[in-house]
Amino acid sequence: MPLTPQPPRPRRRPRRRTVLASMAGAALLTGCSDDGRGSGGQSGPGAAGLEQRLRAREARRSADLLGQYDQALAARPSLADRIGPLRDEVERHVRAFGGASTPTASVASASPGTAPVAEKDVLRALAAAEREMSDQRMTALAEPGTPGELARLIASVAACGAGHAYLLGEGRGGEGHGA
Repeated sequence: MPLTPQPPRPRRRPRRRTVLASMAGAALLTGCSDDGRGSGGQSGPGAAGLEQRLRAREARRSADLLGQYDQALAARPSLADRIGPLRDEVERHVRAFGGASTPTASVASASPGTAPVAEKDVLRALAAAEREMSDQRMTALAEPGTPGELARLIASVAACGAGHAYLLGEGRGGEGHGA
């Protein structure tokens, strides 16, 4: 069979679907880069106050979750290798939102009169807390006036929380599966 060079194919125009998808992507990118100003391009004391309130709320939420990790570690120190890195990540989230990430001093080990908590129950409770926090943050993204940079941070932390929930629940051999 002889190999004869074939004439070059004429360049095809991009399909309409490709062009529309590109335009939608460009619109999303443009909408996300509003230089930290609130909706409508407005900036000023009102927008700054809103951002401070949102940051403080998210820092409190992360601090509360950090306290749950500390309680879990106090109840089950054997889980330190597994949940320690996740706890450290939550501590970074507190700082990213501008909160103080000091360890919870009020967390004490389980009192002598209480029954020990099973590891799977501790993991299931943390996974549920992470899932709930992620859902709350995704809902917060719909709040009008959330500055672009803060919205990106909230979305990133929400995604991280969903990943934590997976790792705590289903990511390790199905522990907590179906919780």
